[in-house]
Amino acid sequence: MSRLGSHIEAHATSRIGWLRAAVMGANDGIVSTASLIIGVASASASANGVLVAGTSALFAGAMSMAAGEYVSVSSQADTEKADLAREAAELADQPDQELAELTRLYEERGVQPETAFAVAQQMTAFDALGAHSRDELGISHATKARPLQAAVTSALTFTAGAAAPLVVVPLASPQMLVPAVGVISLVCLAVLGALGARTGGAPILPSVLRVVFWGALAMAVTAGVGKLFGVAVG
Repeated sequence: MSRLGSHIEAHATSRIGWLRAAVMGANDGIVSTASLIIGVASASASANGVLVAGTSALFAGAMSMAAGEYVSVSSQADTEKADLAREAAELADQPDQELAELTRLYEERGVQPETAFAVAQQMTAFDALGAHSRDELGISHATKARPLQAAVTSALTFTAGAAAPLVVVPLASPQMLVPAVGVISLVCLAVLGALGARTGGAPILPSVLRVVFWGALAMAVTAGVGKLFGVAVG
């Protein structure tokens, strides 16, 4: 969020860190759990067996998402720290070259050479590492890697997403279980796509169509596999 006088601008990039993890976690929770439930149910498993499988998928998936996000985002954070440490050393060892580099970056963005040099001098005097971090490396406060935030967000949203199809299992009859889980899951995916697009300031319809299409495809494939194995076992 930036302030110019009384004018306030809210930018969606400030949400990018947790929004990506939230959407991915919820989407994966809905799709993977619903697909597993549909696949197991299509193989003619008992309602209790489907419930156990779905519950196991919820807990295993939430832990997997948390661990995966923490490890992957930690790798990004380590890379950022290494780049910043290298940049700090270069600023200490060769300040003139770094000033020239910053000047060139501003010139490439359309700033006149004299102005670019003056701006580079002022930015260097104010916060040299911050200027190079932002303008040379592309690392800003809004996009900075936050492993713990990503892990917690993914685990919570995966759990919420997985709970939607799972709660249908004890409520639906065996004959209606597969279609009920499919419909509820697709509705939840559509809502998730709309919320994610709205929060991120993106067009809603393409996001909804994208998540619904891939979710439906995943559930259709697992239903087919479940039917195939169910017939084979039977």
